[in-house]
Amino acid sequence: MDLNFLPEDIGFRQEVRTFLENEYPAELRAKVSREEYTKEEFLLWQRILYKRGWGAPAWPKQYGGTGWTATQRYIFQEECACAETIPIPPFGMSMLAPVLMAFANDEQKAHYLPRILNGTDFWCQGYSEPGAGSDLASLKTKAERLGDQYIINGQKTWTTLGHFADWIFVLCRTNPASRKPQEGISFILVDMKTPGVEVRPIITMEGGHEVNETWFTDVKVPVANLVGKENEGWTYAKYLLAHERTGIAGVARSKKGIERLREIASAELDRGEPIIRNPDFARKISELEIDLTALEYTELRTLARESEGKGPGPESSILKIKGTEIQQRLTELTLEAVGAYGAPDFRGFPREGDNQLPVGPGYAHLAAPAYANMRKTSIYGGSNEIQHNIIAKMVLGL
Repeated sequence: MDLNFLPEDIGFRQEVRTFLENEYPAELRAKVSREEYTKEEFLLWQRILYKRGWGAPAWPKQYGGTGWTATQRYIFQEECACAETIPIPPFGMSMLAPVLMAFANDEQKAHYLPRILNGTDFWCQGYSEPGAGSDLASLKTKAERLGDQYIINGQKTWTTLGHFADWIFVLCRTNPASRKPQEGISFILVDMKTPGVEVRPIITMEGGHEVNETWFTDVKVPVANLVGKENEGWTYAKYLLAHERTGIAGVARSKKGIERLREIASAELDRGEPIIRNPDFARKISELEIDLTALEYTELRTLARESEGKGPGPESSILKIKGTEIQQRLTELTLEAVGAYGAPDFRGFPREGDNQLPVGPGYAHLAAPAYANMRKTSIYGGSNEIQHNIIAKMVLGL
């Protein structure tokens, strides 16, 4: 694998960097540290990218994408991470869209893909249930077909950004009598404004509202919203999860996180000396950087595979495992670096505009909430334990 960038790639990097410097909204830059965004802010950045023609870096040109090479996509991700841009929610752009391109009919592609691209529709994911997380095939939400409609009843949980969403893609059981649990599942698109859809917030331990419960009570959905064939949704679900796991790795943003960690460790003191000079702490950062470099090469190999027209393979599970472990260790070290300034959560602290400010440097107050929030990364997208099983089966043949 050639790791040297071609002159045209270096020129592309400068083009992206200049675009971000000139076009990324100043009002969004100040919000990155808290990672608290509104729906309007997510869509603002998506529409700016769409106007530039960069709304879908990984899509082929025939669907309105950039048609970029794997190297260009890699450079774009790196520059966005360095500029600390708002991450584009993956549910429509990176998860649903590949499924539609591969399995939807022409009418569905023509309707949904442009609306994802231009920011008209905000999507969320309806996979996990209270009794079906890592064992997703045991899901119980059912869709009963009556004429030209499905009647959906059930509950989904951990619906990230469901309170913002216009639409949700849902895995439903359409054949309860199927021989295997993986059989009899269908992939259905549901308008969140449909009567019977209810979103209930879940406030996570750090005080944030990112995830929700989504309830379906006699929700009527046109059969035309079925993607692919009835009872073959498990195939589409696995295809989607492979794309999701690749995106979870977050290599570029972890590199930026290590850079920020080094800055914090250079400012915080341990017995009068910057923590970065503590041999034990410096060793922890170095080990993290080594692991991240190895993961970056794995991501580059995955991108090279995709550039050859091959879909994500078992590498996506490796990226998911190591990427989430690195993200968790990064927040652990950041919390260790800020020490006593790391508040357990920010709910009791004065907000911007209050007369009194929190004690200590501004970067410290989100260290504990970030640590707590990152515990989820090794669970969603298929728990890391499940990913080890996938690797054992697909790579080792066990």
